[in-house]
Amino acid sequence: MNIEIRDLCHIYPNGVEALRGISLSIGTGEQVALIGQNGAGKTTLVKHLNGLLRPTRGEVWIGDWETRQFSVSRLAARVGYVFQNPDEQLFCKTVEEEVAFGPKNLGFDPVQTAAMVEDALMLTGLWDKRGVNPYDLSPTGRKMTALASILSMDTPIIILDEPTTGQDAATTARIAQIIARLRKRGKTVITITHDIDFCAENFARVIALLQGQVLLDGPAREVLGQEELLAQTYVEPPQLTRLGKRLELPETILNQDEFLRAYRKVTTH
Repeated sequence: MNIEIRDLCHIYPNGVEALRGISLSIGTGEQVALIGQNGAGKTTLVKHLNGLLRPTRGEVWIGDWETRQFSVSRLAARVGYVFQNPDEQLFCKTVEEEVAFGPKNLGFDPVQTAAMVEDALMLTGLWDKRGVNPYDLSPTGRKMTALASILSMDTPIIILDEPTTGQDAATTARIAQIIARLRKRGKTVITITHDIDFCAENFARVIALLQGQVLLDGPAREVLGQEELLAQTYVEPPQLTRLGKRLELPETILNQDEFLRAYRKVTTH
C-alpha cells in the first residue's frame, strides 16, 4: 500500500511550525528509517499517517484514503503504530487479551484472530507469557507486548517509534528478525530511530529531517555516507561507516561484513 505525502505542513496550537512543506512517496513494502535530532519533526510526520495529527496544509494519502476523510479507528486497519513508550498503549489484563484486542476491534473472526494472536506472540517471544499482566513484565516485555499488539492486526503499514531504545542486544536482534519477517510478507515498515547502526543494518532507505524539512532521502548507503550533511542534524554515521571513510575504503560501509570484505580487498592488493 503506497503512502503519498504532498506539501505537508503542521503548525501546533502554540505556533510551532513542526513540518514545513514535506513531500514524500513511500512504496508498498519499503523499509524506511527516519533520522534527525529531537525536534526535527519525525514523530509529527508519522502521526499524520494514522490520523493522530491532521495537516495544517497539504495532504496525506494511505493508499486511496486521504487521511482527513477517515477516523483514527478506520486508519488503524491500514497503519499500525508502536509507540516509543509501550505504557501509553497497554491497558488489558493479560498479554493475550492485549494482543487480541486489535484484531477483534477490526472485525476479524475468532479463527483469524486466534491465528494472528498466536503468530504475533511467537514472533515476539511472548507465547509463554500470554497469561501474564503486561505490567508484571519487564520494560522489554511490555515493549514486545506493544509490538505484538500491532503485529496481530496485520496492517499493511507498521510504524516503529524508537524500537531499540533501552533494549539489550538479544531484544534488538529479535526486533531485526521481526522486521526481516515483515519484509518477506510485503509489509511497509517505517521506523523513527537514533540507533544508526540498527538503521544501517535493517533499512534500505533513510530519510533525514532537519527543522521540519527533508534534508536527505535515498538509499541508506548514500544518505549515511554524507557525514558533513548529517552533522547538521547532529547525527553521526555508523562507527564502521566512519572508520571506512578514515581508512579511505572505496565504498560506503554499513555493517561488519561489508567492512571486513572491503578491508581484505584493500590489504590483499
